[in-house]
Amino acid sequence: MNEEVKAALKLIRQGEGQFVEFKKKANHPEKIIREVVAFANSQGGNLFVGVEDNGSLAGLKYPEDEEFVLTKAINELCRPLIDFTVKILLVKEDIEILHYQIPESNNKPHFAFLEKKHRYGKAFVRFEDQSIQASYELRQILKRSKRANQPIEFEDKARQLFKYFENNTSITLNEYTKLSGLNKKLASNKLIHLALSGALKIEPRKGGDIYMPVE
Repeated sequence: MNEEVKAALKLIRQGEGQFVEFKKKANHPEKIIREVVAFANSQGGNLFVGVEDNGSLAGLKYPEDEEFVLTKAINELCRPLIDFTVKILLVKEDIEILHYQIPESNNKPHFAFLEKKHRYGKAFVRFEDQSIQASYELRQILKRSKRANQPIEFEDKARQLFKYFENNTSITLNEYTKLSGLNKKLASNKLIHLALSGALKIEPRKGGDIYMPVE
């Protein structure tokens, strides 16, 4: 067993998480590309095809065909193009799987499209073992994070927010809208600015992002 296979099996034994996702087959690639997009928009990750959700090695009968279908979908349905590598690994006698390695992108945000002809796609990010659709605020942070950190402006609204954090660990956009008295657009812009400045960190949630002060 070569070192590449050993490293892959070690990741698989750790189970699904922030950097690992399992898929049994690639016969519905439009449902898998969201994981690829999420890894590229986050800190990178590993997609294994031919592995059950519980980590057992199902293997692929025709790994070359599965690789062709999924690679074609990634190249055609993810925009901007995503950098990745893929290898067919013989993990046990007569058991082959695919290992896609997706590095963190320098060209965020990436979007997944259901069909090539569609004009709009959806951006996803990775949080723990889930790929979550990115909110407007998170998309803006991904897009603008390539720029240098913006200076923190500790005006009244920012001071009010950090006073709130003295007794609370996190806040949502809706909660901040009520706290600040700003309309939702202005409250959104304030949170985006504070996140880009490095004062806040954002964690995606299906029920709405949460913002926390950076320690």
